[in-house]
Amino acid sequence: MFRFAFLLCLTALAHAGVPPVDIDTAAQLYQEAAIREQVRASLGSMPGHIRKLFQGNTSAPLTDTQLDAVNSAATRAFRIDVFEAPALSAFAANLNADTLVKAEAFLATDTGKRMVAADLGLASLSDAEADKVMNGDILAPSTPQRDALFEKLERAERSAESTVQILLTMGTAVATGTAVGSGMDPGPVEQRARKSGEASRQTLEENMREPTRRYLAYGYRDLSDADLKRMLSFLQSTAGKQYISAYLASLGAGFYAMGRRCGEQLGESLRELAMAQLATESAGQAHPVPAKPRP
Repeated sequence: MFRFAFLLCLTALAHAGVPPVDIDTAAQLYQEAAIREQVRASLGSMPGHIRKLFQGNTSAPLTDTQLDAVNSAATRAFRIDVFEAPALSAFAANLNADTLVKAEAFLATDTGKRMVAADLGLASLSDAEADKVMNGDILAPSTPQRDALFEKLERAERSAESTVQILLTMGTAVATGTAVGSGMDPGPVEQRARKSGEASRQTLEENMREPTRRYLAYGYRDLSDADLKRMLSFLQSTAGKQYISAYLASLGAGFYAMGRRCGEQLGESLRELAMAQLATESAGQAHPVPAKPRP
C-alpha cells in the first residue's frame, strides 16, 4: 500500500471521543505493518524526484548550482529519522484499542503476512519498474473476477485519493519550508500552494485510479483470490477503515515533516547563493575592469 511515486497519504482525524493508543503500543503495529521498511525503501530516490519538480518549473528555471542545492537539501531531509517521530505520533493518534487488536490479528494471519510482504516488494521496485507497471507495460495475469476485486481494493485502500494527497502535501510542505528558509512570510506561499492543489485534485485523482489498480494487481499478483477477499473483508470493516486512516495519516505526517525540512534547508541555501551572487556583482561594480587602451 505504499510507494512514494504513488504515495499513499490522507490525514484523517481519530474518532471523536475514542482515546488514541500510546506511541509504544502503536509502534508494535507500525513494526508489524513494516511501515519503516517500506518508507526506507523509497528514500533513496527522493532527491531525484524533488530535483525533477524544480526542473519542471520553466517559469523560473534554476541554475545548475541551485539545482545542486535542491539535491543536497533533499538528501539531508528525506531520512527515516526525520520521518519516524511525526509518523508514529500520527499513527498512534489515529488508532484506538479495538482497531489495534483487530489489525494485529489480521496482520498475524497468513493473508496479512503475505499482504505486508507484497507491500514491501512494491516499495522496493525501482522507479523504472514502477513506471512500467503503472503505464501498463508490465501487467500481472488477471481475470474479470480479480479485476473486480482490485477495483474494490483500490477504493478500500483509498489509493488514488491518498496518492494525490501526498503529492499535494509534499508540494505545500516544500514551498512553505522554502519560504521560511528564505526569510519570507510562509502564510501567503502556503495558501497559494493549497489553492493550486485543490483546483487540480479531482482530475488528478481520476487520472490515478487505473494506474494504481494496475500497481496493486502487480504487487498482489501472487496472492490468491481468496487472499484478496480476506484482505477486502478486513479493509472494509470498521477496524480496517480506521487502520487505513491511521496508516495514511502516519505517512502524511512523516512526509510533510521531511518536505518541510527539505524546503527550509533549500530556502537557506538559495538565500546564501543569492547573497553571494549579489556580493560578487557589487564587487564587480566597485572595481570595474579597466578598458583596454586603443592602439
